[in-house]
Amino acid sequence: MKVFKKLVKDSIVYVTHGGIYYHIWMAVLTALMLVGMYCYFLQLEHGLSVTGMNDRVSWGLYISNFTFLVGVAAAAVMLVLPTYILHDIDFKQAVLIGEGMAVAALIMCLAFVVADMGGPARLWHIIPFIGVFNFPNSMLTWDVLVLNGYLFINLSIPFYILFQRYQGKTPNPKIYIPGVIISVFWAFAIHLVTAFLYQGLQARPFWNNALLGPKFLASAFAAGPALIIIALAVIRKFTEFKIEDKTIKKIAMVVTVAAQINLIMLISELFKEFYAPTHHSESAYYLYFGLHGKSKLVPWIWTAISMNVIATVTLTFHKLRNNLTILYIACGLLFLAIWIEKGFGLIVPGFIPGPWGKIAEYFPTLIEVGVTIGIWAMGAFIFSILARTGIAIEMGILTFKKKS
Repeated sequence: MKVFKKLVKDSIVYVTHGGIYYHIWMAVLTALMLVGMYCYFLQLEHGLSVTGMNDRVSWGLYISNFTFLVGVAAAAVMLVLPTYILHDIDFKQAVLIGEGMAVAALIMCLAFVVADMGGPARLWHIIPFIGVFNFPNSMLTWDVLVLNGYLFINLSIPFYILFQRYQGKTPNPKIYIPGVIISVFWAFAIHLVTAFLYQGLQARPFWNNALLGPKFLASAFAAGPALIIIALAVIRKFTEFKIEDKTIKKIAMVVTVAAQINLIMLISELFKEFYAPTHHSESAYYLYFGLHGKSKLVPWIWTAISMNVIATVTLTFHKLRNNLTILYIACGLLFLAIWIEKGFGLIVPGFIPGPWGKIAEYFPTLIEVGVTIGIWAMGAFIFSILARTGIAIEMGILTFKKKS
């Protein structure tokens, strides 16, 4: 306990000090979080009526971000697996960064769920043995369990490793490797269960697709590592933490393969919807071409597809992928493309048209956008603190010094 208190104290002192760019970054994130809090208080005061959601489209920007971030959290397994299971030392420099990103993404997921429920007072409904926790029939129940379990794993394993190194000790593989193995399977589980949450809704033909689970995994293993590459690029530029080019290039190969698989699945999905269309294809028609003059999402999805194709083609060519500047741009395009595709391109069209064939279009309000930006800023804030502390311990800057 004495060592833990010293670690907390040293970490607080360290993360509150830094260079000018670090302070500007944290100040901007704090300002964005305050904007998000203000928008959330407006939502608490007036209810979900201040959002663009309605009786027909009951999931919007919040659940879109939740779904996307589950994939970002699961993507940490693409670094954990080669590092701890396959003993690939090239990934070792990046694995703790990936774990920190997973923790930040999971906290953001839970924040988006709270925002979508209207307020924290309703959370008791999903607490086991207290609320209406319909276990094991409800997929939402399974989603709550796997997300919180994965958050615990991603907090406990890195904490043990860093806690030991803070004391100058070598972490015992017999203690953390079993947890690592569990986390590998758990990472696949959190995204598959989230996919099953949509896939099992027979009344929503746009989601009731056997390809949804594998597509979730492919897009997750493309977007998540793409974001990790961008984070590593920033860390390399603004800190003394050494991350070799070959580490980034190996992660880029993971992104490339996942992006190619994701694009193939998109083509397969488009073929299924439009080659022999039925009345179940109306949601897809609304998304890609508009329906009965309603076409708010058409520019978004075609922008996403364009960015997806450009990024995937760029990453496929070895010479372009090995140019780090081009790689960072391609990863940024791919990340944004999948964010749109798994957000607006997945959630909203599932509700359109409604059960009676009516179309009630959805588009987020400024309040929703403000809350969303605030939650993303919170995630970036948490990740910055975790990454800065972890790097300091890894580099030996933060160590436990016994009093003589």
